[in-house]
Amino acid sequence: MNEKRLTKSPSNRMISGVCGGIGEYFNLDATLIRLIWAILTIGGIGSGLIIYIIAAIVIPEA
Repeated sequence: MNEKRLTKSPSNRMISGVCGGIGEYFNLDATLIRLIWAILTIGGIGSGLIIYIIAAIVIPEA
């Protein structure tokens, strides 16, 4: 049985592979995830940046 796990993408990465990994997990384009994340960061007065740093630390490498 192939278990689906959230991991950072080793190939689709800009900074640490978090958005690429989320895109692969949900079967979405990573560019869309990056765009949503940027909007949340700008609209949320930087809270998206803090969440991204936490995700980069917590989500394991593929």
